[in-house]
Amino acid sequence: MKKAALITGLVVLALAWGGPLPGIAATSFTAHMIVHMSVVAFAAPLIAIGISGTRLDPSPRLPWLFSPLLAAMLEFAIVWGWHMPLLHIAARQSGPANIAEQASFLAGGLLLWLSCLNRAAGGAVGGALVGTLGLLLTSMHMTLLGALIAFANRPLYIRDGVPICGSDPATAVADQQLGGVIMLFAGGLVYLVGGLFLMARVVLAEPRREASS
Repeated sequence: MKKAALITGLVVLALAWGGPLPGIAATSFTAHMIVHMSVVAFAAPLIAIGISGTRLDPSPRLPWLFSPLLAAMLEFAIVWGWHMPLLHIAARQSGPANIAEQASFLAGGLLLWLSCLNRAAGGAVGGALVGTLGLLLTSMHMTLLGALIAFANRPLYIRDGVPICGSDPATAVADQQLGGVIMLFAGGLVYLVGGLFLMARVVLAEPRREASS
């Protein structure tokens, strides 16, 4: 299962970064969001599942860094920071900025998922609950950001008085709203499901411990 998850995650990442979407994302917020969600909500968790507990897992060597709550805060800073107008416009129109954005999306996603999965795999109820909390907090802030973008009634990303996403304000707003909905459902839902899965492991583990004692 780990090998299949790792291969699938790498394929998703290759399609997200090597397909046509990155070129379209220069002028389309929806395309940008599909790439973003492909990286953090699909590739990152699959790759994390694939390498968690193996020799490729960096968390045993850096235990201080792989803390679910710290990782959740870093993920929050990365996602919200790159969607602030100044940084978002730079990433859409500058190759180095775009590389930095995408690299930070992947690094933040892997850090969070590895932190939460490994903490839950430790067997301690407290660790599993902290891992669950990290994913649920991320689900909430991605849902909030997606909602804020989806309900914005004006272009958020403007350069030299012209929206970068669409040839006119109405097109730009429609593009933003669709991208916000994608983030709201894809990002919010995947992290929510991950958090609930870890929570279910905690709940189901307790009866088994009691039955075996």
